[in-house]
Amino acid sequence: MSGLRYVYAVCRPFGTPLPAQLTGVAGVPPKQLVHHDLVAVVGHVPEGDFAEEPLRAHLEDLDWLGATARAHQNVIDALTVVTTPLPLRLATVFRDDSGVRTMMQERKETFLRTLDRLDGRVEWGVKVYSEPEPEPEPESEPGRTGRTGRTGSGRDYLRQRRNQRREHEEKWEQAEQFARRLHESLSGYAEDTRIHAPQNAALSRAPGRNILNAAYLVPRTESEAFVELVDRTKDDAPGLRVELTGPWAAYSFSGEDA
Repeated sequence: MSGLRYVYAVCRPFGTPLPAQLTGVAGVPPKQLVHHDLVAVVGHVPEGDFAEEPLRAHLEDLDWLGATARAHQNVIDALTVVTTPLPLRLATVFRDDSGVRTMMQERKETFLRTLDRLDGRVEWGVKVYSEPEPEPEPESEPGRTGRTGRTGSGRDYLRQRRNQRREHEEKWEQAEQFARRLHESLSGYAEDTRIHAPQNAALSRAPGRNILNAAYLVPRTESEAFVELVDRTKDDAPGLRVELTGPWAAYSFSGEDA
């Protein structure tokens, strides 16, 4: 088949077949490309979309990028069910099968070492948000009649604003303490952790302020206990929202800038 080779992941040979109806990028089912004791999971994609120049243009198209990322993730999710994949970056392409095999040969030792470290483990993501609070309305501002019908003095207004600020700071400190305790508890089930930068609310569109954005490399055998701990803590965090995602392939621990 003509076209470029799109590489989803590298893994060890596995015997369990992928779902027959699984399709990947460009609507093409993935296949296994074996090279000694490694397997690249690849698909054929058209040069008209994935050669250097058109790909650069496509990466500025958010609709195209989103559809491609979803198709890529569908393949990675299917692989995670049957083996331990080492996911590669979105839109990793080669000219032909020979180019993929050369890449696997050149990076063989790194791939095998990383796969050994990730074998039998999955990634869980945990985020903690402070729920957005409505801005309290001052009883009265200087020179204005408040709800009580009294004109507020500057001193009263400043005292009220100072109290509101202090309450906000106390709530924020409590939220940070909760996030630290939760991270310490979850780390007890994980073999490795990554603390990512807080999510930008304008980009993620998630309500509230992101306090914790962490990834945990957890043995599959410990995953049930890990999830149960997250579920229990959700009731201990009034005014906070705890979100759990996963299990994922170990993107944050692959060293592949996935």
